Amino acid sequence: MKYKIIPVTNFNQNCYLIWCTKTFQAALIDPGGEYKKILIILKKYKLKITKILITHGHLDHIGAAYILSKILDIPVLGPHREDIFWIKNIKLQNKMFNLPCCKFKNNIWLKNNQNIFIGKINFHVYHLPGHTPGHIVFFNKSHHVIISGDIIFKNNIGRTDLPKSNFYILKKSIKKILSLSKDKDNIILPGHGKKTSIFEVKKLI
Repeated sequence: MKYKIIPVTNFNQNCYLIWCTKTFQAALIDPGGEYKKILIILKKYKLKITKILITHGHLDHIGAAYILSKILDIPVLGPHREDIFWIKNIKLQNKMFNLPCCKFKNNIWLKNNQNIFIGKINFHVYHLPGHTPGHIVFFNKSHHVIISGDIIFKNNIGRTDLPKSNFYILKKSIKKILSLSKDKDNIILPGHGKKTSIFEVKKLI
């Protein structure tokens, strides 16, 4: 498995390009905006983009998903159905985050304990609310990688001052991530900023 971080928008949101080195199939995770920038980078990699994955419904994570799905002719998977509040209120999000309004339409709502394949890479889906009601994370056990969206950052945890967020639920979700890791120091790829690890997260909780 390999990945490239593509920072987009004024929020420096981490859009991830992740691919299987055996099949060269790839996915975009949380393309939050600047679709032209993302397309330019995709042209540099000779990969077959098969899907778009979404961790949660905030505008800075979904902003370019719809248009890229149409251009690349690929489905959008996620987030969990509990984030429908945010999807229905994109105009409200525009005022909150000061990002351009966009159209968003997914093909599949993801559920807890699903498995998503990118080539031969298996990501297990966990519904871990708190930052948003329908927030999910993607966990690849064999490569020890957790794509955490906005639940965990380097030296910090996700925001809980937004509508439908909850600090106590978020803390429970973070403990769930810690329980998944057991004796492994999994790498965490967050929605913003530099990567971190389970070892670092343990210092925050």
